[in-house]
Amino acid sequence: LAGPDDIYVSPSQIRRFSMRTGDTIQGKIRSPKKGERYFALLKVTEVNFDRPENTRNKILFENLTPIHPTDRFSLARGNGSTEDITARILDLASPIGKGQRGLIVAPPKAGKTLLLQNIAQSIAHNNPDAELMVLLIDERPEEVTEMQRLVKGEVIASTFDEPASRHVQVAEMVIEKAKRLVEHKKDVVILLDSITRLARAYNTVIPSSGKILTGGVDANALHRPKRFFGAARNIEEGGSLTIIATALVETGSKMDEVIYEEFKGTGNMELHLSRKISEKRVFPAININRSGTRREELITKPDELQKMWILRKIVHEMDE
Repeated sequence: LAGPDDIYVSPSQIRRFSMRTGDTIQGKIRSPKKGERYFALLKVTEVNFDRPENTRNKILFENLTPIHPTDRFSLARGNGSTEDITARILDLASPIGKGQRGLIVAPPKAGKTLLLQNIAQSIAHNNPDAELMVLLIDERPEEVTEMQRLVKGEVIASTFDEPASRHVQVAEMVIEKAKRLVEHKKDVVILLDSITRLARAYNTVIPSSGKILTGGVDANALHRPKRFFGAARNIEEGGSLTIIATALVETGSKMDEVIYEEFKGTGNMELHLSRKISEKRVFPAININRSGTRREELITKPDELQKMWILRKIVHEMDE
């Protein structure tokens, strides 16, 4: 993202180290000479927290082999706190694996932001090696500050008072950075709040195709948010990109319903929050019967899986 503190990187360095959008560069810089505006990069010491020579033989993200998640992010911390109960319910209702593409489906005021904070804190605590990024799109400024103070990870935000083009720019930069880290066999987690608002921003930014879907969504508007969400995968060669995104429902907006319907079948984990449960002041307001993870047997031990199925049979009877 352009700014006054940018550092000039010469084209020869870009070619030598095969630099692409989203690469994190570390190195020595020099102050600008007469007539120059920016500091210049003299020597590259690290590319994506790895030795520069390792960038030459890396496989591009597009050529990596996606597979089902096989390792699990354990969220429960075992300290008995309210947040830990939330994490334990998540572990039982819809476990999160490395490379999961998860959707948290939530009506307004159902506690999705608190749930996202709990997930972020649990991942940072139990999996310190994972690269955690929290992406807040079209969010309230005070919630951005709260997230920055609570989460031990990178919080990237674009508040609601910024234009849609800025939302899109921030999201594109985050996903490119995540892809570059995955190429270096790192486990990256992106928590996105919310994919509905990101899709709305893309709908505003893209040129009109003339084909309008129900709710005023352009026919081509959802291609790029789907490409963002679809980047989540477990990699056979090593590394993974996990994306857990929130989707808004029951907002009264036809556009939000269309966006949710488009994303409904694309994830391999869904967590549904219930307005009825949250109105009873029960948190986390998770609808266990509608929530679940595809191929959960790959990331769960057989004995634990049996217990989860028994629990589901008991809870199913309690559904309204």
